[in-house]
Amino acid sequence: MTSQRHSYRVDDDVLLDAARSCVLAIGVGRTTLTEVARRAQVSRMTLYRRFPDVRSLIAALMTREFGGLLAEISASLTGPTARERLVTGLVTGIKALTHNPIMRAALDLEPELILPYVVQRLGSTQRLTEQFIADQLKAGHDDGSIRGADVPTQARAVLLVVQSFVLSLRPATSDVDSDALLDELAKMLEGALESR
Repeated sequence: MTSQRHSYRVDDDVLLDAARSCVLAIGVGRTTLTEVARRAQVSRMTLYRRFPDVRSLIAALMTREFGGLLAEISASLTGPTARERLVTGLVTGIKALTHNPIMRAALDLEPELILPYVVQRLGSTQRLTEQFIADQLKAGHDDGSIRGADVPTQARAVLLVVQSFVLSLRPATSDVDSDALLDELAKMLEGALESR
């Protein structure tokens, strides 16, 4: 009996768990499909059928990782107004992402993996975040806590601000307190979104 699992029985999470383990153990740059297949106890062909290259595998891992964080944050939102829930959720999300080991590995060791999502296209995690922002903006328009504006434009502007904090918080806090900086961001967002 072989120790490798049959391809039709392997859930994507098994493959992504193996990829996560590999990235944390040896880094993004040294992660190979062969090593991930070994850790997942599947054949290389099983993995190749799902993910044709390491980049697509890492992209799927990041989507799962960061999408999961976003879902947790969305489920835990509290506050009397949509504006407060949005601002609190965004600041919480920035903290969570900047401490996430997969994000840390990517930013510290392989920043070129992130670069396409900054200068070429929006990725699926950015789209999920933008949808979360848009939903809260609509709720804020409805409850009067967020000034009216075109939701897609407003959501994109907020996304770009938040994204810059995720990508730059670590170097930006070498000589500035991170909590103070995030408090300032919260005040900026509150002021920018407040209904007048």
